Amino acid sequence: MKYFEDLQVGETFELGSYTLSKDEILEFATKYDPQPFHIDEEKAKESIYGALIASGWQTTAVYMKLFVENLMNRAHGMGSPGLEELKWKRPVFAGDTLQGRFSILEKSKFRANLGLVMGKNELFNQKGEVVMTFKGKMLFLRREI
Repeated sequence: MKYFEDLQVGETFELGSYTLSKDEILEFATKYDPQPFHIDEEKAKESIYGALIASGWQTTAVYMKLFVENLMNRAHGMGSPGLEELKWKRPVFAGDTLQGRFSILEKSKFRANLGLVMGKNELFNQKGEVVMTFKGKMLFLRREI
């Protein structure tokens, strides 16, 4: 389990991959983001995207799944005070395989028992194209109090 002191500025973590299905896109969008290009295949074909696409919020949720499973479940993470500069750079289509990457940009003390890490969070499609980015702040327990 990693503590704040174990994380280094410049360190990068590959977070694995996830393939998003059409059924998942429809289920998520119907419940949380029912815009026509997310929930109606015919209307999506007529849109600027030409096909059904995932909600940006679903794309972000896929990143979070990868982040937690491949880094945070192996660290003493204590949540996040927020994120900045969230950008959905490209549409995500049914069948796209998304791969996550987290890079540490900055570290600082937060409280006596916590450190703050600012990271660059990226999600790529199977072509290596960036589909989503944001800067996120994460709290980690400190080993040395």
